[in-house]
Amino acid sequence: MMAQSQITVKKQQELQQQYTNYKNSLQQLAQKIGDIEQDTEEHKLVLETLAPLPSDRKCFRMINGVLVEKTVKDVTPALQTNSEGLKKVLEELVKQYKRQEDHMEKWKKKNNIQVVQQ
Repeated sequence: MMAQSQITVKKQQELQQQYTNYKNSLQQLAQKIGDIEQDTEEHKLVLETLAPLPSDRKCFRMINGVLVEKTVKDVTPALQTNSEGLKKVLEELVKQYKRQEDHMEKWKKKNNIQVVQQ
């Protein structure tokens, strides 16, 4: 009887650890998604600001922590490329989040996990 009790306690601890791992990974993905969304919004705002300006107008761009002087026509294509890349990364992270969430739900059903507090 004592050995059976120890096994169930150990199994409960393992399940709790797995649940914590799932929650942490989902939280990390959500944080990354939030960061990418913010960067995407900043790119969009800058592109909207630069759109009505003349293409030969001087502007500044931060590249690896260095402020570089360029023209609007030089900066705009790079910003558009970066913005499109960020959108693709964002889509992929959202898919990854949903996959992870689905995997966690299947795991909860398989192990008959009922969350008391979320």
